[in-house]
Amino acid sequence: MARITIDEERCKGCELCVSVCPKKILGMSERINSQGYHFVETIGPDCIGCAFCARICPDVVIEVYK
Repeated sequence: MARITIDEERCKGCELCVSVCPKKILGMSERINSQGYHFVETIGPDCIGCAFCARICPDVVIEVYK
């Protein structure tokens, strides 16, 4: 199974990754990072490793490991 790492401190909460995830395993955290943004987090274990999230992220904060 694939897994995702997210650099929470660099995420600006644009939600592009959330919108492209085919398994809907990404969501916005209620917590805020040091820059004042709600960051993305995984909300489910069903990542298929498509890496759509990593490719669309403008700040390159997501890495997908297959």
